[in-house]
Amino acid sequence: MRKLALISTTIITAAVLSAAPISIKWAADKNLSVSQDKAFAVVGRPATPGSVAGAHRRHERREYRRHTY
Repeated sequence: MRKLALISTTIITAAVLSAAPISIKWAADKNLSVSQDKAFAVVGRPATPGSVAGAHRRHERREYRRHTY
């Protein structure tokens, strides 16, 4: 029974850590730290794929590769 509880706890912990944007880091001075990851996606800048300019460049590049004008 104890082995089953340990396995299920391990599986649940692995599922939570893989689904949540959380990082667990081990440092010598702090021992163990848990931090939340942050993503900084900027849509609207010309170099980002989601911007209008990025979509236009992507369309032109694919059109050039396919030789369709």
